[in-house]
This record gives sequence, C-alpha cells and structure tokens, in this order.
Amino acid sequence: MRDPAKPDRARAHVWVSGRVQGVYFRAYVEDEAIFRRMGGWVRNAPDGRVEAVFEGERGSVEAMIQWCHRGSPASRVTDVEVVWEAPQGEQSFRVRY
Repeated sequence: MRDPAKPDRARAHVWVSGRVQGVYFRAYVEDEAIFRRMGGWVRNAPDGRVEAVFEGERGSVEAMIQWCHRGSPASRVTDVEVVWEAPQGEQSFRVRY
C-alpha cells in the first residue's frame, strides 16, 4: 500500500528535437528542474537533440515534460519523446557535458 504522506516518485527519460542546441536550452532546463526540486541531468545529444532525465514527484516530472514542449525563449521545439523508467534515487540536477 502506498504511503499517502510520500508523493509518488517518477522518472522520465526525454529527448527534445528542434532548434534546441546553442539557444541556452540546457541552462533553462537546469533552472526549471532545480526550481521544481528534481533530480536528473541534461545534455546535448550528438544527433542535435537535447537529452534529459527528470526524477521527482510525478506532478513535477509531468510539468517539466510540458515545459520541454515550450522550451527556452530562443528554442523551437518540434518533438518531445518520453520514456518512463523506474526511479533510481536521483536527488540533484546537473548539466552533463
């Protein structure tokens, strides 16, 4: 039985396509994720997409995915792929290089 005092944790592995590199997308993702108190990481993928993992309260993860559909002010998002994974206990958020 789920403990109602502990919110459900979720983990989403996300790939964002479009004009998302060179437009401060990762920095904005980092700021948003830290604001939402989630763990995970973000990086530029070799194929031109941005790849990220978001882990935290399910509502926060879902809100972060919705944010990815909008993106940073200079970005132009064309697609967001999401794969749900089992939480792995990520506590802090970082940019990977």
